[in-house]
Amino acid sequence: MKLLNSKLDTSTSVLFDTPGPRAKAMTRWFNIGAIVLLAAFMAYVLSVMGAKGQLEAEKWTDLFTAKAWGSYYLPGLLATLQAAGISVVTSVVFGVLFGMARLAQNRPMRWFGTVVVEFFRAVPVLMMMIFFWLFLSRFSWINPAQLPFFAVVIGLTLYNGSVIAELLRSGVKQLPRGQGEAGLAIGLTPGQTLRTILMPQAFNAMMPSMLSQFVVILKDTALGYIISYPELLASARRIGSGDGNILQTLLLAAVLFIAVNFSLTTFATWLGGFLSSRTSVTPKKMHHLPGEVDTPNPPTQQMFVLPGKRK
Repeated sequence: MKLLNSKLDTSTSVLFDTPGPRAKAMTRWFNIGAIVLLAAFMAYVLSVMGAKGQLEAEKWTDLFTAKAWGSYYLPGLLATLQAAGISVVTSVVFGVLFGMARLAQNRPMRWFGTVVVEFFRAVPVLMMMIFFWLFLSRFSWINPAQLPFFAVVIGLTLYNGSVIAELLRSGVKQLPRGQGEAGLAIGLTPGQTLRTILMPQAFNAMMPSMLSQFVVILKDTALGYIISYPELLASARRIGSGDGNILQTLLLAAVLFIAVNFSLTTFATWLGGFLSSRTSVTPKKMHHLPGEVDTPNPPTQQMFVLPGKRK
């Protein structure tokens, strides 16, 4: 029996054939060739940059002056984080409201939520930013200096909020049917069941995907430079144009974006694992009396369907 179990474990743990000596040698030479080509490409790029004078020390040391960071990089990074942070909050609020609208029993409300979500998912973010930048300029009570900020936040909110609404809707649809039936069985209305039982579970299950969408929000703030929003990319372009080292400043801006996005991605990965460990249930080992056998697991239940809606 032990021999049979070990054979089964071996066959199920290996999903592909173990490479032989020839395959290992080919893989090794392929990796070496890729490294050599990459090194040759980097050497070529550095030689071209040296010929163009892009490797001069002055062009790189100007990146780390107090003027560059105090007047450009830090204010630009702060503006990026400010627009992204507010857009994250408003996108979640928008997504929850219209995600619930798409799941509502009321047909006009459901159709309204569907039209709004599908429309803003289809319109490019930059087009919405430009539209609201021009539209809000018609109102004299809005400070002209704040127009780019409002346009960036509204554009990011409408697009990413629609994506979050769709994530929550799909999360509710993926829940077992018994979750909704349990709420109805204890006397809750379909709306109360959706708000108090289904949406919190869907929000928890889709949290890693939503955190990935938050990274998209942070990156899309860079589109604001087209409507003169002083975010990180616009600040880097401004100081680079003045000092004549636009390549170096853009590289530094890219490094800052990578660092922030990597931090958010690491946090999203940790939070996804943390939520999975808090919400997952490990089945306990069953103890049987002599002569009893294991019964197969019951089939997966169907998705929860609100009353009045056909599957």
